[in-house]
Parts: sequence; C-alpha cells; structure tokens
Amino acid sequence: MNDNNVLKFEPRKPKQEKKPVTPGPKKGRIWLAVVVVIALVWAYYQFMAPQTL
Repeated sequence: MNDNNVLKFEPRKPKQEKKPVTPGPKKGRIWLAVVVVIALVWAYYQFMAPQTL
C-alpha cells in the first residue's frame, strides 16, 4: 500500500519573529517628554500665572 496520499498532522514550528533592536530609547523619550511637560506646567504656575486662584 502506498502512503503518498496520506496527510500527516504535525505541530507547526514557531516562527522566530524579529524583535525591535532598541525599544529602550523610544520609551525613554516618552518619559522625558512627560517630565518636561510637568516641569513646564509647574514653572508656569510658579512664575507666570496670576497669584489669585
């Protein structure tokens, strides 16, 4: 008997996905931007905004 037409079910081999080389600097820039915005808001209310709230 010839087994050429029989389907063999085998588990798929996991593909190795390419990971981003340097995800760190992007996160660092986001956190740096958040800190700068907070500092600018603080400086505005500390020095520029009217004193009567």
